[in-house]
Amino acid sequence: MGETVPEKAQGAIRHGGNLGKARLMFPEAPEPWIDLSTGINPHSYPHSPVPASAFARLPEPGAAEELKQLAAAHFGAPSASHITLSPGTQMLMPLLAQIALSRGAKSGAVLSPAYAEHARTARMAGLIVTEVENLGDLSAHDYAVVVNPNNPDGRVTDRDALLSFADSMRGKGGLLVVDEAFVEAGGAESLANAADHDALVVLRSFGKFYGMAGVRLGFAIAHPDTTAALDARLGPWAVSGPALHIATEALADEEWQSSMRLQLAKEALRMNDLLKKAGLEIAGGTSLFTLVRDKRATALFDHLGKRGILVRVFDERPSDIRFGLPGSEAEWQRLEAALLSFNHASKV
Repeated sequence: MGETVPEKAQGAIRHGGNLGKARLMFPEAPEPWIDLSTGINPHSYPHSPVPASAFARLPEPGAAEELKQLAAAHFGAPSASHITLSPGTQMLMPLLAQIALSRGAKSGAVLSPAYAEHARTARMAGLIVTEVENLGDLSAHDYAVVVNPNNPDGRVTDRDALLSFADSMRGKGGLLVVDEAFVEAGGAESLANAADHDALVVLRSFGKFYGMAGVRLGFAIAHPDTTAALDARLGPWAVSGPALHIATEALADEEWQSSMRLQLAKEALRMNDLLKKAGLEIAGGTSLFTLVRDKRATALFDHLGKRGILVRVFDERPSDIRFGLPGSEAEWQRLEAALLSFNHASKV
C-alpha cells in the first residue's frame, strides 16, 4: 500500500498551479519556483499585442462570430452554430449537467480516474454521480463523461466505441460529454466532426496546448440545439475581448501549431528518459504531462518541493505523481539534479 499524503500537501494536490500554497508549504525553497503541477504547455503562444480597445470596450458580437467560424473549421465541426464559446471549459461542466437534468437525466457517471471537476460540478448541478473504471459501466446512467485522452494517465478511448455509446445515450435521451482538453497532445481521435449527434458534446480547451490558461477560453462542440441552450445560460459577452483577439490569431496559425506539436513530442521523450533514469516507473501520459507510479510518491513530492519544484500528487491515489514539462533549459537542469539526488538518497 502507498504512503498517505501528508496533511500539508492536501491543498496543493486538489488542483495544480497553486504556487502561493506551495510557498507556504515549503518556505525555505529556492526561487524561482518551477511549476510542473499542471499539464499546460510552458511555451505559450506568441500573440501580437492586444489592442487597447479590447480592454476598453465590450466585445463586438462579430468578433465572437469570427472565432466561432474559425473554431468550426479548425476543429472540424459542421458549422459555427455547433460551437459555443465559454470563459474556460470549467464553466461549461455544470451547465451541461443542468441541460441533462432538463432532459430528464437522474444519474451521471465519469470514466475515472479523471479530472475531478467533472464529477464535482455534475453533483453540484443536482445529479447523483458515480465514478466507474470501464466504459460499459457508464451505460446505466443518463449523463456520462469521458476524458479523451485522459488526465492524468493519458488513457485513449476508441472513437467508434464512443460514437456507439453516444447512439445508446440518444436512445434514452441521455448525454455523453467527451472532454478533449489534451487531444492536441495525445493519440485520441477527435469527435468534433460528429457534433450533429444530439446526444454528444465535445469540450475543447484553449489554455492547455496554447499555454494560455489565464486567457480562460473553452469551446463546446455540439448539436445546435445544445449550443443554443449553453449560449442562453452563458449570456452575452461570455468571452473577453482580449481572449477573442488572442484565440483568433492562434487558431489560424497552423505553422506554429505544427512546430509546437513536434517540440512537445521531443520534450515528452526527454521527460520520460529523465524519469526512468531516476528509477521511476512511467504509468502513462501525453506530450504535455507524464504520470509516474511509485510508492515513494509522497516522499518525492516533499523532496522536490523543498527544492522549489511543484508536481501534482493525488490524495485518492497516493502512489501517483504527475509531471508537466519544464519551460527552459535551466529548469530541466534543476529537475534532473533534484530527481537524481532523490534516487541516490532512496538507495542509501
